[in-house]
Amino acid sequence: MHHLSRSVSKRTLSSVLACYRNGFSSFSMASRQPYRSSILPQIVDKSPRDAIPSDFLKWRSLGSVRTSKFASGFTPLKQKPLDSIIDLERAKHKSAEELAEIWDDYHLGRGHIAASMKASLYKLLEQRASSCRYFVIPLWKGSGYTTMFVQVQAPHMLITGLEDYKARGTQAMPYFTVTYYTKFTESKDLVLIRGDIVFTSKLTDSEATWLLETAQSFYLNDVRYKLVERFNKETREFEFKDVLQTLEMPIL
Repeated sequence: MHHLSRSVSKRTLSSVLACYRNGFSSFSMASRQPYRSSILPQIVDKSPRDAIPSDFLKWRSLGSVRTSKFASGFTPLKQKPLDSIIDLERAKHKSAEELAEIWDDYHLGRGHIAASMKASLYKLLEQRASSCRYFVIPLWKGSGYTTMFVQVQAPHMLITGLEDYKARGTQAMPYFTVTYYTKFTESKDLVLIRGDIVFTSKLTDSEATWLLETAQSFYLNDVRYKLVERFNKETREFEFKDVLQTLEMPIL
């Protein structure tokens, strides 16, 4: 199992606290309203309690978002070897489009989320995440939304519930993990993406897919990325309602 990073900055945790103070983090119930998310740039995907624990306050002094270490005593995430998933020799002779399709077909029905993106987009994601590792995204469930906490530490992305992160801190377990495979960045301008739902009781396949696409869009779209920067670097200016408005979700 993978624990979330311990290197949480004062600004980031203050921002999370601000979300709670503003009343956006708890599961909110209201009549469901339609919304959409413009995923720009779009990835290639062809596959069909209110008191804050004292420990939560202590995390603010545990380090900078620019450090690369995970929680103490935790072994950093290790990729499942790509050659254990696909035949690399055969893959060399496939075009980027063919390989992306094979990747998607292989994972279909296996309990994983498969996608791919251009190498240039991944490099942009990696670059932006190096200084802005954290973000919060509302996930619509039933007649309301719950807030998800996102951590990007290339070549991985971890997503968990903000409530769990608030309660368990560095011991919080991700609901969903994403791995980016960069083997074919030079030869095919392609990065393969594999998502694993850790807790199927927390997320459906469609919800995990939406979270992946939406999280990426906040890092890859210039306008949306300003909110990520504000969350990480200008905490006092961050308003969770701006995220809701961007995703065309109702402010409950």
